[in-house]
Amino acid sequence: MNARVHQPAHSSQHANSYYAASSNRQLAYPTLEGELRADVCIVGGGFSGLNTAIELAQKGLSVVLLEAHKIGWGASGRNGGQLIRGVGHGVEQFESVIGSQGVRELKLMGLEAVEIVRQRIEHFNIDCDLTWGYCDLANKPSHLDDFAEDMAELKQLGYRHEMRLLQPQQMHEVVGSNRYVGGMIDMGSGHLHPLNLALGEAAAAQSLGVQLFEDSAVMRIDYGNEVKVHTARGVVRAANLVLGCNAYLNGLNNNLGGKVLPAGSYVIATEPLSEAEARAIIPQNMALCDQRVALDYYRLSADRRLLFGGACHYSGRDPVDIAGYMRPKMLAVFPHLKDVRIDYQWGGMIGIGANRLPQIGRLKDQPNVFYAQAYSGHGVNATHLAGKLLGEAIAGQASNGFDLFAKVPHMTFPGGKHLRSPLLALGMLWHRLKELV
Repeated sequence: MNARVHQPAHSSQHANSYYAASSNRQLAYPTLEGELRADVCIVGGGFSGLNTAIELAQKGLSVVLLEAHKIGWGASGRNGGQLIRGVGHGVEQFESVIGSQGVRELKLMGLEAVEIVRQRIEHFNIDCDLTWGYCDLANKPSHLDDFAEDMAELKQLGYRHEMRLLQPQQMHEVVGSNRYVGGMIDMGSGHLHPLNLALGEAAAAQSLGVQLFEDSAVMRIDYGNEVKVHTARGVVRAANLVLGCNAYLNGLNNNLGGKVLPAGSYVIATEPLSEAEARAIIPQNMALCDQRVALDYYRLSADRRLLFGGACHYSGRDPVDIAGYMRPKMLAVFPHLKDVRIDYQWGGMIGIGANRLPQIGRLKDQPNVFYAQAYSGHGVNATHLAGKLLGEAIAGQASNGFDLFAKVPHMTFPGGKHLRSPLLALGMLWHRLKELV
């Protein structure tokens, strides 16, 4: 059984982002040439692939990782850098499939996921500006009620980090804006430099014996008891295959591709702010995120730039002027930044699933082919959890977490390749209209 993919023309360099400009490692890996054998071949050099590789190498398996562009080229190196507890949205919806205990375990894994990132950074001494402190922002009073329920549940789950509800008059403790009516502080979530994390994890994987290859797009996969993965110049033969491409699967597997929808998300970075300016807008240097469907998320960089992200495009086409598109959103929150220069603007694709739960499992007709995708905006932590679960499953270790994720069915988006995005855009418009009620 073969699968072919047409690779679109993309620059193989990192996006022209603040992250690329401030990366602290200049890593270069060769292009695959010739034939290699390994226990596991991983396709995708983002957080999913890198962390699966680390987990497998630590268990003594030989691993080859193929990246079509550069390590961290996709969402892993472009995202907002927010490290927030939780996986999925409304996991209670899966109780009929995995039971109430299964739902509880998903919630606990959503907390564990952040700890995996913490431990990875500490173990390999990765310099990625990790900073603790996050605040959910309430756009309307009912959100504050939701936060109170969330906080009660987190305490019941044994969450060990400081949490605190903020009333309207307390909001200036965390954000210099009049836009919000309350918030919830969580000191167990935070923010970091995602590209530096990915590059640090690549170096860690290599130190463990993982063979990494860049500019090595997969052109064809021959499935079977031994998988053969073809690039333009080479072949990898492996007992197991991991597809960790997420929104950049690009037709490599039609079954998986139909279950994840690429959606554009965008970030701008201002010029460096003075210490007083930075303290005025985000006094405690937290990551912040509101509750709207087309949410705003923002934080300060290590050199005191405001990194402001949001929007969600399903057209597959980026705005011609990302800064022109995002700046009004930033000024709606911080109108006093009207004279601040925008130094960087960039975008990328995140992968969204219909039920907003990460898709982690193996192909039913090819049990030696594993996958992880569709993180729906929670990728920094959920990818690291996926790597742990995939590593356990491939190594033959009992993994209740992997089995729970694998049990949850994921629908294929209707409409085929060309109608899928417009149909979802209509659905999201409906949710935005409901926010006005």
